[in-house]
Amino acid sequence: MVVHHLAAATRLRDVAPLIEEDHRIQVVYTVPPSSRFAAGAHDFLRTTGALEMPFAQALETRFDLAVAAGQGMLDRLRSPVMTLFHGAGPNSYVTRRDGHGPLASRAITGLGFQALTMHGRVVPSAIMLGHEDQRALLAGQCPEALPAAVVAGDPCFDRMLASRHLRTAYRNALGAGPGQKVLVVSSHYGAGSLLSRYPGLPARLSRELPPGEYRVALVLHPAVWTTHGARQVTAWFADCERRGVVLLPPEEGWRAALVAADVMLADRGSPACYGAALGVPVLLTPHDSGDVLPGSQFARLAGVAPRLRVDEPLVPQLEAARAGWPLTRAPELRAALTSVPGGAAGVLRRTMYRLMRLPEPSGPPVAARPLPGPLPPGPPVR
Repeated sequence: MVVHHLAAATRLRDVAPLIEEDHRIQVVYTVPPSSRFAAGAHDFLRTTGALEMPFAQALETRFDLAVAAGQGMLDRLRSPVMTLFHGAGPNSYVTRRDGHGPLASRAITGLGFQALTMHGRVVPSAIMLGHEDQRALLAGQCPEALPAAVVAGDPCFDRMLASRHLRTAYRNALGAGPGQKVLVVSSHYGAGSLLSRYPGLPARLSRELPPGEYRVALVLHPAVWTTHGARQVTAWFADCERRGVVLLPPEEGWRAALVAADVMLADRGSPACYGAALGVPVLLTPHDSGDVLPGSQFARLAGVAPRLRVDEPLVPQLEAARAGWPLTRAPELRAALTSVPGGAAGVLRRTMYRLMRLPEPSGPPVAARPLPGPLPPGPPVR
């Protein structure tokens, strides 16, 4: 398991159980030094009991398979490589950096020719796609990689679907009482994110929301925690927590919170796509439409979700988003997210054993497991 950053680590945690119970297989984790967020991966692995191998040693060792939910330095491994997205599929273009040379066309995040090839060869032996429509995107970006494409669905969303019966338990864990509405506030990282553009918005929400009507859960992208440190992040939102906002940890919890949610306030990140596919009304912060991939999951969501008007009162906008949300769009958004709803485990396991050239176990794969609660075990939420 090649863990580029914390976000990739959480996605690989959904995949590893498909093979790690097999006594014929030893699962090893390694963190390539190709991402500035690598420290979050190291910290995560230390807390899970995973066997971590230094990347330099991993480069010298022959493995039967390498699985990655990120990109960078995969061409140096001496094994077949299987890649998958660590979010809700390709939704945007690669960020254009400032520089002195002329502008060039931007690749689709995760599917670009430069990201998938090295020295005249496609790096992954299997590129796991969430939806059949993504084949056309791959063909436009890197047609040489099409033979490696496998439509596998989305294991992350499958676990959310398998957890819907626990909605009440998740609400209780968040401290939401009867009649209270759970509001999930989600921020990506970097320029354009909710936290970058409107850093005071969570605190403003905690002041404007009517007492006792809402329970607010704040979801920050793992890269925010890795970049700034847990101590700094918790300090920034300490006042919000004193006002009742629940700051969810970066490793897990946000998915259960989406299952429990009644409404979302989100930016252009994967949680908004997943929440809408679950049927949660979404109020979107303003974003640069030029960064959004036309026809993508987020583009579909942006076509129906209202936009936040930052200078106006927040509560009426949240209530209007809930009241005006088209309930019939959830099945459409869900169908556009995955072509194999509930079936990612089978496709992923079958592909991994094929690449390892190892007979697949005769029994069915571990079904999508219900998600743990939104908060780690500890004192009850105040």
